[in-house]
Amino acid sequence: MKRAKIDDPDLPLALLFKAWPQTAAVFIRHGMLCYGCPITPFHTVIDCCREYHLEEQAFRAELRAAAGL
Repeated sequence: MKRAKIDDPDLPLALLFKAWPQTAAVFIRHGMLCYGCPITPFHTVIDCCREYHLEEQAFRAELRAAAGL
């Protein structure tokens, strides 16, 4: 199985949280309810940014920083 890439637009949140659990803090800091949501196997960062009206590239930069990448 290939290694997940944090910037993969198709990466489900469930895999993001599994590979980089420290990224959950970014979602929590923004008041997002994604961490712990039963839809995480189906939603991506794109979906969340759209739902919460966040600028995707800035949010992804926060995720990379939290993951130490």
